[in-house]
Amino acid sequence: MEFLTFKTMAEGSQKAFEIIKEAKENGANTFGLATGSTPEKLYELIVASDLDFTDSISINLDEYYGLSGDHPQSYRYFMQQHLFDHKPFKETYVPDGLNTDAEAEAARYEAIIDENPIDVQILGIGENGHIGFNEPGTSFDAKTALVDLTDSTIQANKRYFESEADVPRQAYSMGIASIMKSKKIILMAFGKNKANAIKQLMAGEATTDCPATVLINHPDVTVIVDEDAASLI
Repeated sequence: MEFLTFKTMAEGSQKAFEIIKEAKENGANTFGLATGSTPEKLYELIVASDLDFTDSISINLDEYYGLSGDHPQSYRYFMQQHLFDHKPFKETYVPDGLNTDAEAEAARYEAIIDENPIDVQILGIGENGHIGFNEPGTSFDAKTALVDLTDSTIQANKRYFESEADVPRQAYSMGIASIMKSKKIILMAFGKNKANAIKQLMAGEATTDCPATVLINHPDVTVIVDEDAASLI
């Protein structure tokens, strides 16, 4: 695991962009993508670049259950606004938040991952150490599933909604085992609110109490943080 600390989020995002650019130039064609504030600057850099993704595939980590793709708080909508509308891909996959057959939707999405092995996976990390929406206690063998969100995750995400009551309580999420299939993983974390999770990740012990710690078992992971997120190391 490579651990890189930068003074600012902008510098860290630039490094992540450079890794993706190099991977793309070396033949990477399928990209696992994340949402939220962490990758926003990275997506800005991709949009502003001359990189061509019209032959590439994207597979997103997760989607809120019960939200349509055109809902302003859905992750499909986020991706369209921040990346896809400006930098077209050949195919873009996001879980179907309106599919009420959870078993069928999970199987469908897992099949997409298996049919399109991810070359580079972008990850954020939750304050409680979750990756995707794999909350503490999730088995490292978990595949894509409909999952319940913890209160801490709901609290962290309520700023995007009019009220806490509007925050979905469930989401479809790529599983931990699904994420670990990726050939290369870039995890980004910015801000002091991520410092404790990064401290646990870098402690060197894989535990389901902090799902991100599974990454110590992956052969190719780059962790990119700013000084605030690294403050407890």
